[in-house]
Amino acid sequence: MQKFSNQTSKMLLKTEDEIFDAIIASDHPFRKLNKVVDFEELLAPLRKECYSDLGVAGIDIAKGFRSLLIQFWEDYSDRQMEKCLRENLAVRWFGGFSLTEETPDYSYFSKLRTRIGAKRLSDIFNSINAKLNGLGLFGNVFTFIDASAIITKTALWEERDKAIKDGEEKLNNLNVKDYAADPDARWGAKGKNKIWFGYKRHHAVDMRYGLISKLTASPANVLDFQMLDNICPKGGMVFMDKLYDTKKCCLVLQAHNCASGIIRKRNNKDKNRDLDKWRSKIRMPFEGTFSKLNHHARYRGKAKVLFQCFAEAIAYNLKKSIRFLPDMLRA
Repeated sequence: MQKFSNQTSKMLLKTEDEIFDAIIASDHPFRKLNKVVDFEELLAPLRKECYSDLGVAGIDIAKGFRSLLIQFWEDYSDRQMEKCLRENLAVRWFGGFSLTEETPDYSYFSKLRTRIGAKRLSDIFNSINAKLNGLGLFGNVFTFIDASAIITKTALWEERDKAIKDGEEKLNNLNVKDYAADPDARWGAKGKNKIWFGYKRHHAVDMRYGLISKLTASPANVLDFQMLDNICPKGGMVFMDKLYDTKKCCLVLQAHNCASGIIRKRNNKDKNRDLDKWRSKIRMPFEGTFSKLNHHARYRGKAKVLFQCFAEAIAYNLKKSIRFLPDMLRA
């Protein structure tokens, strides 16, 4: 009887694989992604740090992480991700769930994000980049650094009214933490017309294929150049806009053995307009990197927003990587 059951299981498994093979195209992005990343090797440290062998076995971390990756790959909410795992065969296959296996509900994903945390996800981001670097996708010569807005809330009229009622003259970055739902968010500005409440995403983009090499996040009122030390590469030339034309940035670049590609301010006596035009032209193709990323915060709190930034960067880098590795992915 046991022998018959084993044979039946193998037949059913084979049939299921055939179903997936028939429905999911051989050049599907998720099939290509499996060839680029060894998820078992990638998630081995996470499995040891986040899970115990004791107790009831839950959803395997590989299935959970693959599902999170798809969520940020497709920009799904938790409820959309629940539905997609249940109904989309390509997503179910990539997530590692069989045709009849029960998939997690929406509440699972927030718990998994909390369990992983921003620090562990940053380690995974670095591990994936090391793999892509080994495949020749990072040039490590020219780097473009910039910051972009992440909006938490567009209007805080109720919070302002409450602050004034409490005796505050106005709602500002000094007291907003006592009234806003997100106590870590702040107002930021770029120029006179662009003002937002939330955070800043600070990215270093390798200028070979436009992959994100380093990143961090800060409240929106932190000046761009103040975060340079956190994302500056070791060596090469770094291209930045006028906001980074400060003495501190020059010192940071020197400490990291980097050449300056900063566009000088108009009042800088060392400004060379022809050189700045060249620098602008060189970095222009990579400015679009920031437009591809979400400009609204999914979550509240700096740690969760940082998790969002790393997750989106991982999805962005892997999307681009499967475009530039045709020979490997045909194998």
